Amino acid sequence: MNPKNLFSIIALLLASSASAQVYSLDSCRNMAVGNNKTIRVAEEAIRGAGYERKAAKAAYLPGLDFNAGYVYNQRTINLLSDNANLPTMTFDPVTGSYIPNVLIGPDMKPVLDPSTGNPVFTEVAVIPKEAMSFDTHNVVAGAFTLTQPVYMGGQIKALNEITKYAEQAAIAARNSVVQDVIFGVDQAYWLVVSLKEKKKLAESFVTLVDTLRYSVNAMLEEGVATKSDLLTVDVKLNEAKIALTKVDNGLTLSRMNLAQICGLPVQSNMQLEDEDYKPCSPSTPQIEYNLTDVYARRQDLEVVRQGITVLTHREKLAMGTMLPKVAVIGAYEFSNPNLNDGFKKRFGGGFSVGATVSIPLWHWGGNYNHYRATKAATNAQRLLLEDLEEKVSLQVEQAKFSFQEAFKTYDMTVKNLESAELNLENAQFGFREGVLTTDDVIAAQTAWLQANSEKIDAEIGIHLCEVYLSKVLGNMKY
Repeated sequence: MNPKNLFSIIALLLASSASAQVYSLDSCRNMAVGNNKTIRVAEEAIRGAGYERKAAKAAYLPGLDFNAGYVYNQRTINLLSDNANLPTMTFDPVTGSYIPNVLIGPDMKPVLDPSTGNPVFTEVAVIPKEAMSFDTHNVVAGAFTLTQPVYMGGQIKALNEITKYAEQAAIAARNSVVQDVIFGVDQAYWLVVSLKEKKKLAESFVTLVDTLRYSVNAMLEEGVATKSDLLTVDVKLNEAKIALTKVDNGLTLSRMNLAQICGLPVQSNMQLEDEDYKPCSPSTPQIEYNLTDVYARRQDLEVVRQGITVLTHREKLAMGTMLPKVAVIGAYEFSNPNLNDGFKKRFGGGFSVGATVSIPLWHWGGNYNHYRATKAATNAQRLLLEDLEEKVSLQVEQAKFSFQEAFKTYDMTVKNLESAELNLENAQFGFREGVLTTDDVIAAQTAWLQANSEKIDAEIGIHLCEVYLSKVLGNMKY
């Protein structure tokens, strides 16, 4: 066999197997959870919260910083405007003290300078102006600083608690989003199953009406039916075909919607595991729950609970602004020029160790009002949680009644379908015997179609109510 032909056959087989891939409800859920962008955003929020928690832990450890700067000065620093003349003194052994070297006049008194009124010294020490001039045109300075917090008013501990519970809140928020995605997948999945069953029903109805048309047409040729009867059946047949087209289009669109939710190309030919499921006769289950356990399992409530814990520690963080703060500081500073051993134009520096204490005294009530604002936010969050719990209790009761109602509706649709099938058989028999008209048969067929459609909706409704109840009770598996 030609290798090219063999390759083409293998490719065709692979394509056909891919197109015939069957997806279960669990596989659709897994694909949706793995590809959903909102869940990815929530995962990134968890990752970011984890980094914030690690950053908060670092506040317990000493921090090392480096600072440096450069300054250009236009002028040289001159401590003297001119040469400085310093008076001298001579030690007198007799008195044991120093005697200024002043000029003594004939009157044995010190000679005074007429311009200043100061004594005239016979000897002076000269300090040149250049000796007190410093070249500071280019100044470079820097420092390595090590800071170890000792007591920060409880703010570091509060910040660590905030980041820890914020991460837990992010996880709960992600879980809540996952539940919403799964519920959306289930809705789309069972919609496809429902429309597939309704497509089969629409095809059966077209066949049923077409059979009636064949019978009416034969009766028309025999002269026992009228043209009006045939036209009535034709109209109904066209309506049945239009309904089939709408259901077929709806089924195609619902498959595309499910593919998009699962993260697959919208043109994917998704075949579902439950499309050809056999109708069952479900019995109404007993629903037992404890509201306290429901509140604990609900992830949306968990987000609010963690938010309350975060706000509680924000109160402590705000309280810390009114408490003293103590830190130990060690540093190594250097500069060029340096003054460590006279003025020298080279790098020089040294170590220093110290402690700092900061005590807030008076800020016109700003810190205290900020603390009261955080307490008000915490109280508001607690009230919000109470309100949500009341709404959840009502939501649970509604979901419970809807679930039980779905089973009752299913039981009634089964009985209605039995009556509709019996009515259709009687109508067909009466039509063949000539005691009923085509309108009677069409009415019976329409009732049969309606009863089947309601039964399909009731079956799918049980699945949707079941997954919604599990979501409301907080025990949805994901």
